[in-house]
Amino acid sequence: MTLLPNSLQARDVAYHFHPYTNARRHERVGPMIIERGEGIHVYDDQGRQYIEAMAGLWSVGVGFGEKRLVEAATRQMSRLPYYHTFTHKANEPAILLAEKLVQMSPDGLDHVFFTNSGSEANDTVVKLVWYYNNGRGRPEKKKFIARQGGYHGITIAAASLTGLPTNQRGFDLPLPFVRHVTCPHHYRNALPGETEEAFADRLAAELEAAILEEGPETVAAFIGEPLMGAGGVLPPPRTYWEKVQAVCRRHDVLVVADEVINGFGRLGTLFACEHYGIRPDLMVVSKQITSSYQPLAAVLFSDAVYQGLADHTEALGNFGHGFTGSGHPVATAVALENLTIIEERGLVANAARSGARLQERLAPFADHPLVGEVRGVGLIAAVELVADKASKRKFDPPGRTAFHLFERAQEHGLIVRAIQDTIAFCPPMIITEDEVDEVVSRFAQALEDTRAWVADPA
Repeated sequence: MTLLPNSLQARDVAYHFHPYTNARRHERVGPMIIERGEGIHVYDDQGRQYIEAMAGLWSVGVGFGEKRLVEAATRQMSRLPYYHTFTHKANEPAILLAEKLVQMSPDGLDHVFFTNSGSEANDTVVKLVWYYNNGRGRPEKKKFIARQGGYHGITIAAASLTGLPTNQRGFDLPLPFVRHVTCPHHYRNALPGETEEAFADRLAAELEAAILEEGPETVAAFIGEPLMGAGGVLPPPRTYWEKVQAVCRRHDVLVVADEVINGFGRLGTLFACEHYGIRPDLMVVSKQITSSYQPLAAVLFSDAVYQGLADHTEALGNFGHGFTGSGHPVATAVALENLTIIEERGLVANAARSGARLQERLAPFADHPLVGEVRGVGLIAAVELVADKASKRKFDPPGRTAFHLFERAQEHGLIVRAIQDTIAFCPPMIITEDEVDEVVSRFAQALEDTRAWVADPA
């Protein structure tokens, strides 16, 4: 790509170091500059329209250009643009949002701590659990168990919880407080002929063996996304969460549900914990809490955890953790309005309805010669590409074919995400069934382009 001198593209390449990007390739191809958004669409600086079938980064639930969120931010900016929540200070939107989250969350989650991102929230979970166990006189009970393929963020502790090599290679991660167990992906990791229930039995047994090997007195928590997102959209096998929770309860291991992607309606229920029957001790939310119009995340936790934390703050005189933007008044005001919109417009029900359409329309692609598996729940779905259907053999090198499809989809006006050999979908929750049909139609065109390219990559 030839970049015009002093163009935005050239200045971006010169000055802006991008996340999740090959910097040398970025020098060669330059950025796609998105100028504006409206509903399920975004527009680049050349005026081209795209269906944003990933809701940005799994997060713009109410769509782009929602004026009510702009107005909520403007009102709060004019009244109190910022204040902190350290040393007994508070602001009205943060108080109201904490109350709202407790009221709408699964039973047993009674207290809220605010952060700016899911990564910060999961780092906070680690520190809360360590602080809690120190306060209870259990200084050895500090280890976390997570899953291969799980995603919990990119700060040092959160990236250690994450089970994706791309987030750990080159960073000297993970840190040794985390042990990873098998990814609960039946298509890839089940034994020949193993049912979902039998696979779940085996994974629960593996978890229990890991706890016993480490020593239950050293294992503090098990963390997992109810439905795994950035690892490739991986719904758990049937009975998995029931069995995993039973193991954790037997060994006094806290259950942490990472609902950063799942939460606020994505699966067709308000939280994925409802869908899978999870009763977490701690739950992390972000992304759709504000539809990403403002950076915000929260950790919700049980009263039992709170009492242990509160007693320890009394003993030490302070809880020495927090962020400049914890409970930011503008972010929390936008979140309150965003959650009101989700409720008023019935977007959870719409996610169930349009999500059923998405799953129905994608399912026939399982018969396509390049497709190994189609999977998902509600308005989150994935199509995994394979080089050989019978053996499930991946393309070599991994990710190259899916990235080609990703680029072809953009040529057809569709933004999806390529995760290794998987194409992920997570459109805004406002999407209609007709718009779902258009997403699938554009994907089908890109898939056919990719089939031709695989047959003749020259």
